[in-house]
Amino acid sequence: MNKLSAYISSKIFSSVFIVLLVILGLDVLSALIDQLGDLRNDYTLRQAFIYIGLTVPGRVNEFIPLSTFIGCLVAMGMLSSSSEIMVMRASGVSLFQLIRLVFKPILWLILLSIVIAELISPVTDQWATSHRDLQLSGSDQSLVSQSGLWHREADHFMHFNVIQPGGVLYGVTLFKFDTLGALQQILIADRASFQGKDWLLETVKITSFEGNDITQDQFTTQFWATQLTPKMLSYLSLDASELSPSGLFEYITFLEQQGLDSKVYELAFWQKCLHPLAIMSLVIIALSFIFGPLRSSTMGYRIFIGVVVGIGFQFAQNLLGPSSLIYGFSPFYAVLSPILLMSGLGLILLYRAR
Repeated sequence: MNKLSAYISSKIFSSVFIVLLVILGLDVLSALIDQLGDLRNDYTLRQAFIYIGLTVPGRVNEFIPLSTFIGCLVAMGMLSSSSEIMVMRASGVSLFQLIRLVFKPILWLILLSIVIAELISPVTDQWATSHRDLQLSGSDQSLVSQSGLWHREADHFMHFNVIQPGGVLYGVTLFKFDTLGALQQILIADRASFQGKDWLLETVKITSFEGNDITQDQFTTQFWATQLTPKMLSYLSLDASELSPSGLFEYITFLEQQGLDSKVYELAFWQKCLHPLAIMSLVIIALSFIFGPLRSSTMGYRIFIGVVVGIGFQFAQNLLGPSSLIYGFSPFYAVLSPILLMSGLGLILLYRAR
């Protein structure tokens, strides 16, 4: 049984790797073409390659479910076409045992996906974003970066051109309003660095508004007290889909404390948490196709069906997710529904094929 397990695992790993390589190559090429329109200032073709390279881990994690689904279809389809599955069944291996052998390598792929999502892609995506923003906008200008970031904390509105990992900001602009919504102060700083508890602003210009009077002050450095930490700013600099599950949970808590809407991040949180279940549901439907309707089909037809089902699954999640934000139902159910539908359909087909 160990030799059989290793044989099936090698087939699945090789098929998933090839499918992932093809999908990833097409996606990277598309992303690179998209970046060509943004080449300006210090953002050259070489910098674009660096940016794309840093986003590769996140792209790999995004395509693991579809690659696993199609890879399982291809690998098990090859075994079925060569009658190897029939020989395994004739030698006493039950359908349940075959499914268990298939899920062994799948669990390693799920573990890889969890590690990438939690530890690798959030870091590389943040470096990619800060690298690109810095090359595009420079380090000493405020409110001119097309990719700058806004944030609100109580009555303060903040804009940052670039957020770098480790607690460094470039192009900082702070707007302070009173309780009636009137602008009280504008602070502009070229750079900010985190100094343990507070931020140290450099080359600071402050414009204050009191009634009809306007006063301006300049400082070489000034401390800035805020609840924002480098870790929290790393969450701010990334899209919700690029954050780790633990980072999403922490940022959702922070937004709720500030009285801000966190629904987008809740949706991303459940998508990340239920990501392993999504992979498993796609594997179940792939196995049900192999042991059921597609056991005598050609390889090309299996791949075609795999792409159609995978795209349909992704479309259902992309449709229900935003719908939950619009119509107010739980993002958890929006993410879980397609997974349950796929799993249920797969289990029914497997039961009929046993």
